[in-house]
Amino acid sequence: MFGRWSKSARAVDSPPGAGELELAVRRELPRADDETALVVTAMAGLLGAVAFADRRYSPDEEARIRRELERVHGMTAEGIDAICAVLRQHIVEVSTVQAPRYSRVLVELADRELRLEVLGLMLEIAAADGAIGHSEVNVLRQVTTALGLSQADYNELQKKHRDRLSVLK
Repeated sequence: MFGRWSKSARAVDSPPGAGELELAVRRELPRADDETALVVTAMAGLLGAVAFADRRYSPDEEARIRRELERVHGMTAEGIDAICAVLRQHIVEVSTVQAPRYSRVLVELADRELRLEVLGLMLEIAAADGAIGHSEVNVLRQVTTALGLSQADYNELQKKHRDRLSVLK
């Protein structure tokens, strides 16, 4: 019905760099338990995903991500540098291939309050360069759904940045 497979079965590899962010977080937070490392990785990855939604990872967006990483207990300045370096180097994989995984991790390990906070932070990142573009809105809405949150949740959080929505200008 579907024809023959022309090649033998082999494992499908993840793209290069797909796991680098998690490795960096684990390296920089060596005392963190598995759940903490996964949540911090997911948060950093989703912040990076919205920062790169417009296919540009700006210095303003990275500065905002740095401020959020400073809030992580046990994170050092060197750790923030290392994580941001991984984001810069592997932002395509982080923002495309890994983003759905990051959302699943937060649905499984984070309560609704933390997921709302992450979505709010993502809005802050999107607004960091002065405008929230159509591509960023699309990513934000997709992540809202993936995080098990509602359109009403998104609308409430984005009210603060309504003046920066380029789709309304």
